[in-house]
Amino acid sequence: MHEFQLIQQLKQKQYRQASLIKGVGDDAAVFRTNDDIITAVDTFVEGIHFSKKTMSYYHVGYRALAANISDMAAMGAKPAYYLVSIVIPNDMVESDVHTLYDGMKALADEYKMDLIGGDTVSGEHLTISVTIIGMVAKNKARYRHDVRVGDIVFTTGTLGDASCGLHLLLEEMDAIDRAYFIQRHRMPTPRVAFAQALQGIKRVSLNDISDGIASELHEIAVASKVAIEIDDINIPLHPSMTQFPQEMQHQWKYFGGEDFELVGTIEEHSVDILKEAAKVTNTKISIIGKVLPYESGHSVYMKQDGRSVPLPKDGYVHLK
Repeated sequence: MHEFQLIQQLKQKQYRQASLIKGVGDDAAVFRTNDDIITAVDTFVEGIHFSKKTMSYYHVGYRALAANISDMAAMGAKPAYYLVSIVIPNDMVESDVHTLYDGMKALADEYKMDLIGGDTVSGEHLTISVTIIGMVAKNKARYRHDVRVGDIVFTTGTLGDASCGLHLLLEEMDAIDRAYFIQRHRMPTPRVAFAQALQGIKRVSLNDISDGIASELHEIAVASKVAIEIDDINIPLHPSMTQFPQEMQHQWKYFGGEDFELVGTIEEHSVDILKEAAKVTNTKISIIGKVLPYESGHSVYMKQDGRSVPLPKDGYVHLK
């Protein structure tokens, strides 16, 4: 396939972001804004982050952009632009590339995002690297280090769904609500609207659950130099999760990752605003724990059957 022709076919016919001055067509894009700029990048490699055995090209594209948008939600930002670099293997035809970009476009359309650049090269393995740019009002970004002793810990949605969906696909298993779990794996829902609805709360710390809630809680605790204790009974699970063995449920909800829900902390007096944000955005929330002083040893604890035990990080770790 011809790179220049492919770029011409993939570029947007019309841009939607008012801050954009120049999109695709020059050596770089140009935009101007009075807000703070938030940016993130994620890279997805076939055989490591996804498999064509369990995902179509459309789902690969959709999920790649969803992961980046979830990073924007965790920072309290609105996604605005994205750039895509792709390594195209020889067994991938032009229509496959279009299908992958269609998956990204479907999600980008929901947020009125503009595709403003990228790169295409040939290589051995399909690799997608997405750079996202978002905006947040000046000094309003949310940070992991803003947690204080006495804060409460909450999470959105239900946990372990994506890992369950992947398990069902890999094992070719039937199950109650199979389609739901698979959809949660292939097409996660970033919590941008919910994070935006928290603007009335002065101090919020957020982390998106990409590597498992155990890993994300450790990141928050270490960044803020505190300890976190969560109650196992309050970790939200989909009702149909009970059909699977307890050991699987435990592994998926704490260490599975890729649910792209949000885990966060707020001051206790802000709970009413949290609940209102959940109501207006139709987002399930659960209060799962509290923030304690860090003394020594472990950063995150799980309360179960009246005992508080250390919860290991054990999320997805790259370059192991």
